[in-house]
Amino acid sequence: MCRNIKPLFNFEPAVTEEEIQQAALQFVRKVSGFNQPSKANEAAFWAAVEEITASTRTLLDSLETNAPAKDRAEEAAKARARNAQRFAR
Repeated sequence: MCRNIKPLFNFEPAVTEEEIQQAALQFVRKVSGFNQPSKANEAAFWAAVEEITASTRTLLDSLETNAPAKDRAEEAAKARARNAQRFAR
């Protein structure tokens, strides 16, 4: 899985449309192998991003959990600590 795609479910504050769109864009880039599509592939590339964005929103709206929402700032701090340990020299 691409490291740049982050979990989007069960966070407080809730995920934004921009975050969903950015995750969809990252997914399409990874699958297609294009960072920026050629003119010939541009329409298909952006259509895929839109479809995945819509599907992701549907998925997130449909999911249920009994777990308390995770705090974004706290989770980001944990990730920074893991990265500092991982990349420590």
